[in-house]
Amino acid sequence: MSQRSAEIVRNTAETQVRVAVGLDGEGRAKLASGVPFLDHMLDQIARHGLVDLEVEARGDLHIDAHHTVEDVGITMGQAFAQALGDKKGIRRYGHAYVPLDEALTRVVVDLSGRPGLHWRVEFTRATIGAFDVDLAREFFQGFVNHAMVTVHVDNLRGENAHHQCESAFKAFARALRAAIEPDPRQAGRIPSTKEAL
Repeated sequence: MSQRSAEIVRNTAETQVRVAVGLDGEGRAKLASGVPFLDHMLDQIARHGLVDLEVEARGDLHIDAHHTVEDVGITMGQAFAQALGDKKGIRRYGHAYVPLDEALTRVVVDLSGRPGLHWRVEFTRATIGAFDVDLAREFFQGFVNHAMVTVHVDNLRGENAHHQCESAFKAFARALRAAIEPDPRQAGRIPSTKEAL
C-alpha cells in the first residue's frame, strides 16, 4: 500500500483552512486552528490515531468559533477522503471504548462512502473553558459529511465535560486507526460486496 497522504486548502469568506494528513504516520501534530481546545482535541486524533496531522486555520473568531471548528472538520474530512483513495486493502471498520477517569465513550467507524453521524453525548455543562460544547458535534458533522464515513459516538457515562469530550476524541482516534489500517488478508481488494466504497 503506497504512502497515503493528502493536503487540502479551503478558503471561504469566513475561514481559511489548510489540513495535511499522513495516514501511515507516527502521531505527529502541528496545530494552529486559533481555537486552543480544538487543537488539544486534534492532538488526540493524531497521537492516538497514529496519523500525522497539520492544521492551520484563520477564521472569524471575533464572532465565535463555530465557523472555524466546522470548517476544520470539513477540510479534515476532505483530506482523509483523498488520502484513503479507493480504500483497497483496508479494514474499513473500527471501534473503540476509551475511558478518561469517570468518563467512558464508545466510537464505531465505518469507512462506508456514506456520511452519517450518530451523536449521543449529553455534556454536563455548556462550555469547556471558552469552548462551546456544541462545537464538538459540529466538528464531527463536518468531518463525516466530507470524509463520507459513518461514525457513531456514544458517551456512556461522565461527569466532567472536558473528560467526556476528550474521551470521545480519543475513542474516535482509536476507532479510525483500526478502520484505516491495512488488512493483509484484503490486500488489493475493496472490503465491500459492492466492490466500491
